[in-house]
Amino acid sequence: MDQLGVAVVGYGLAGSVFHAPLIAADPRLRVAAVVTSSAERAAQARAEHPGVRVWGSAQELFAEDEDVDLVVIATPNRSHAPLALQALAAGLPVVVDKPFAVRAEDAQEVVEAAERADLPLSVFQNRRWDNDFLTVQSLLAAGEFGEVRRFESRFERWRPAIKGTWRETGTAEEGAGILFDLGSHLVDQALTLFGPVVEVYAELDTRRSGVAADDDAFIALTHADGTRSHLWMSAVAPQLGPRLRVLGATNGYTVAGLDPQETALRAGRRPDDGKPWGTVDPDQWGTFGAGDDLRTIPTLPGDYPAFYAGMAAALLDGAPVPVDPRDAVETLRILEYARHVASPPEP
Repeated sequence: MDQLGVAVVGYGLAGSVFHAPLIAADPRLRVAAVVTSSAERAAQARAEHPGVRVWGSAQELFAEDEDVDLVVIATPNRSHAPLALQALAAGLPVVVDKPFAVRAEDAQEVVEAAERADLPLSVFQNRRWDNDFLTVQSLLAAGEFGEVRRFESRFERWRPAIKGTWRETGTAEEGAGILFDLGSHLVDQALTLFGPVVEVYAELDTRRSGVAADDDAFIALTHADGTRSHLWMSAVAPQLGPRLRVLGATNGYTVAGLDPQETALRAGRRPDDGKPWGTVDPDQWGTFGAGDDLRTIPTLPGDYPAFYAGMAAALLDGAPVPVDPRDAVETLRILEYARHVASPPEP
């Protein structure tokens, strides 16, 4: 089977852990090139993907590498939009890691450039394929909740000491901070489940010494259908709340813990290793029902590989891209507005 050559621009955590293993696991894709200026990461890429071509800059890749069918942008947030525009100008389809850009207007510029060039463009909103999210989506599709009144979603961590990464030491204007990091997932999930938003409330705080951007945040969204989404993201939560809680007119659903796919990828596992992927043991399943009529129900398997299977289908079969980039633009608009309402200008 012919495989599409994929170039991964940036081989830090995002490129090496979240993108390259999923690309390599898809039978119709291969990691053909990596862009990194780090000799250590270049050696890592060559060890993990034999035969990969390593370039020192994206400009070299776009100018000299003719065996690339798709470019994945997995660099720091502030460079997402500029690199995506360069890739599109070189005639290449693009996947951009989340957040799509630092500003919604920059993301919109990328969308318009892709439309003018008639090139596929998508955004790596991988947590649409979390096991808990897929379970909630399935219950919603079956009408198991009745009218959903409140959706609660959390990505909380306990990290009182900072690690010194750019996500912590960078500024909000550079796309650092927990709002853009984890909020990109939480807002995207809420929009995917419940649709457009008509009202936004937000609280943003910087709790730890040495952190330049927000590390503790809360957003409340009112959707056009009346559902309210309450979204928490924090690096300073000494006790973690439920991962998801859905409260409907007839039933609710609560589940704790995180989808295991990130942990598996960080540990070096690949989805094609022949072992069950994205599953959790029954003692980690969620609780469904109302009042005293509660029961544990199975959590559906998570499926991050579905994203790159969808990209392969978009490029080879003419299918839609797995995540419409216009959805990611709307997510950015909400995040920008959340920052505005949480930090009103001085009088």
